[in-house]
Amino acid sequence: MVAARPAIKFTYEDYRNTPEGERYELLDGELIMPPAPSIGHQRIDTSLGSLLHTFVKKMGLGEVFHAPTDVVFTDTNVVQPDILYVSNERSHVITTDNIRGAPNLIVEILSPSTARYDRTLKRTLYARHGVGEYWLADPHDKTVTVMLLGAGGFKVAAIYGEGDTLTSPTLEGLRLNLDEIF
Repeated sequence: MVAARPAIKFTYEDYRNTPEGERYELLDGELIMPPAPSIGHQRIDTSLGSLLHTFVKKMGLGEVFHAPTDVVFTDTNVVQPDILYVSNERSHVITTDNIRGAPNLIVEILSPSTARYDRTLKRTLYARHGVGEYWLADPHDKTVTVMLLGAGGFKVAAIYGEGDTLTSPTLEGLRLNLDEIF
């Protein structure tokens, strides 16, 4: 009989000791190193992030951050969402090194190497830790799925496609023309 080896979970301390300049995430104690995002992914990130940043700054609502910004939920769950928004009311989660707690809004731009995590593990993790709104931007389908946190997890509030104007329940007054993003 062969005894099962116990699963070794990495911690935030292990994560902080990874090589500088590499992009890692820590999901349930597993160290994940996705490849660099594609140029298309980066274009969407720049367009969407710029529009969000401009709106949030103009309205004086809080701050918008881009990856690589660590969001530390627990000692074994540290993520780097593509884009995140923290309201003035939740600014206490912003530290000099990272975000320690749930942002109000997280945006993940799907890539072939990360889509499975974004749709499942991260969606569950973000709901468990109280992220109020979660967007999945799909470069292939040119859609953004907006989800709101409810009693049983995230529920789809709307799916926006080409020609649509995205609105956000969290960022009241925000109107994003998806043709400017894709």
